[in-house]
This record gives sequence, structure tokens and C-alpha cells, in this order.
Amino acid sequence: MFPQEALRVRRLLYAAAFLRALAIGLMAVLIGLYAARLGLNAAQIGVVLSAALWGAALAALVTLVLGRHVSQRSLLVSMSSLPVLGAIAMLSTDAFPIIVAAAFVGMFNVHGRDRGAIPIVEQAMFPATTGDGNRTRVFAWYNVLLDAGYAVGGLMAALPTLLESSLGLATVEAMRLVLGLFCVLYAAAAVLYSRMPARLPGAAPVGLRQLSAESKPRVAKISMLFFLDSFGGGFIGSALFAYYFAERFSVPVAQVAVLFAAGRVLSAFSHLGAAWLARRIGLVNTMVYTHVPSCLLLFTIVAADTFWLAAAFFLLREALNEMDVPTRQSYVMAVVKPEERLAAAGITALVRSCGWAIAPVFAGMMMQAGGLGLPLVFAGITKLSYDLLLWREFRRVKPPEEING
Repeated sequence: MFPQEALRVRRLLYAAAFLRALAIGLMAVLIGLYAARLGLNAAQIGVVLSAALWGAALAALVTLVLGRHVSQRSLLVSMSSLPVLGAIAMLSTDAFPIIVAAAFVGMFNVHGRDRGAIPIVEQAMFPATTGDGNRTRVFAWYNVLLDAGYAVGGLMAALPTLLESSLGLATVEAMRLVLGLFCVLYAAAAVLYSRMPARLPGAAPVGLRQLSAESKPRVAKISMLFFLDSFGGGFIGSALFAYYFAERFSVPVAQVAVLFAAGRVLSAFSHLGAAWLARRIGLVNTMVYTHVPSCLLLFTIVAADTFWLAAAFFLLREALNEMDVPTRQSYVMAVVKPEERLAAAGITALVRSCGWAIAPVFAGMMMQAGGLGLPLVFAGITKLSYDLLLWREFRRVKPPEEING
């Protein structure tokens, strides 16, 4: 690909990702609170969140199976349109079964970060627009824009409170009006994707069965580890965290929204730090050495007895928690062949989606039966196990830039 065309593709992907992130940040903070305002209990909210994640898992499966037969542009446009339809359905009713179905169709990213099919396609495309030496930095900037969007989107979740005070709207109506922005933002992203080339030049993607003998065990092991990590992460998604802070400390929606926005800003800066650190200590070491302390901070959030102390621990965790994201994405794309990238991105995203989808139902039950902080403790233990296993299995499997550098 010519440098100018590669730059144009990256800019379109970056811009669309930012718009999606705005929508995701907004929905992640409000969906649990919106469902609670409609009268749903903690267990029902867990079902709604889980349905959204199962929708994302199905979309990941469809992308994995059909991705090599359908153009990248078609996948991106269609997967950006479904959340619009789901949100319209959700906002038109207060019936629990329809809300669950709408969440499934809309594939809402209730963790506050993009967990759907679109990142599968984007992650397979980015390496084709740059070289090995700059790959992690390209992914870092991608995640900077995503987290910046999540931050602003999370801050936008304070708008219902402003509409209540300024226009005298009821809480539910104010939330519905603001959630309408979710549809607009995803529709705008779909327009940007429609300007992409149908498919980037390069080796034709292969399916899982066509993975090389070297890549198959790597992809299998890392997929199992990613499932463990995502299952733990499913207990502490943004929607559940927002519910935890609101119920545990009785803080208003606007205050939670500001907290999450600040956390996203810290995460955004951390991605560039991750790219810098990875150049010096390696991708796997960066993933593990930054993720372990972020897991330990979950226990301190539960132990905190005031909102401000819990918020401080939460922000410190956000500054570390996402440093493994660009490094993880870059690492998976680096240890497989170019034609295997879509399959590797697809299966790792699929197993992560399944892990996230299973967890919220159990998290809701834990909150109702064992206390609000129990899911956070379980998540910390599970994710620490992932870190230790990842370091043991992959610390000797080096990407090309670390072997040649």
C-alpha cells in the first residue's frame, strides 16, 4: 500500500473509532442506571448487560466465519448499523424482554470499551498500514483516541442531570434523550467506514483451519488465557462499576460520569506510555508488569470506606489497567503471519466476548446475595491468575522487532 493511501485509511479508522468511543462511553455509564430507573433489579440488569455481550460475541463469531468472504468495508458498515437499531428499540419501551433483545441486537459495549466485532477487523487492518517497528505505536494512538472518546462519552453521561435541572425533564426522559446521541454517533461512524476501500491489499485472509503449525498452538494458548482475563473483567465492567459506586456511596449520576471521564483520560495517556515501555522491556513484560498492580487495586477499591478514597484507587487503576491493550493487540498481530491476522484477531476477540458475556449475570447475583464488592474481589483473583499464566507461557515468544532489534 502506498504511504498516502495507508495514512488515509488510518485516519478514517481513527476518526470512526473516536465516534464509536463517544457512543460507547455514553452507553456504558448510563445503561445500568437507565435500567435501574425503569425498575429493573440487580439480577435483571445483569441479564441485560450479559445479553449485550452475547450479541457482541455472536458478532465476533460471524466476523470470524465470514470475514474472509465479505469485504472489510461491508463488515464495518453493517456492524456499525446494528447498535443504532438496538438502541432505538431499547429506548422505545420499558418492557424487560424487549430491552434484553434490544441489548443483544445492539451489542452494547457495556464495559465502557469496545468489545465487539469492529475491533477484529480494525486490528487486522492496521498492521497493513505500517511496519513492524511502528506497529505498537499505531495501536497505541488507536487506543488513545478510543479512550479519549470513552472519556468524553462518559462525561456526556452527566447531560441527563443538566437536562433535569434546566428543562425540568423527568430522569428517564432525560436519559432517553441523551441516549439518542448514541444512535447519531454510530450512524456517523458507519458513514466514515463507507469511505474505506472494500478490502486492503495484501495476502488473502485464511480461516482458523488454515493456520500454520507454528501459529495454531500460540493462538490456542493465548485464546484460553484471554478467556480467563475477560471472564474476570466481566465482573467489573463500567456499567457494573457505575452501579457499584452509585449504590455503595449514594453518589449522583453526574458525579459517576465525571469519575469515569477522568479515568478514561488517564487510560488514554497510558497507551503511549505502554508503547514507550514496550520498546525497552518487551511486549509481554509490559502487559504483565502493568496489569498485576491494576488487579491488586481492585481489592483496595472494595476496602475503601469513602467515595473519594475509592475514586482515588479507581483512577490509579485506570492509569495502569489499559497499558496491556495496545501491547496485547500488537503482540497477537506480530506472532502470526499476515494472512492469519484476521483469524487470530477473530478467535481471540470471540473468546474474550464469551468471557465478558458470561460474567455479568453472576456479578449481578453476587451483588444481590453476597455484597456489592464481591464481584470486584473475584475479578481481581481471576485476572491475577491470567497475568501469571501469560508470563509463564509467552515470555520467550518474541515478536519480530524484539528478535531483530
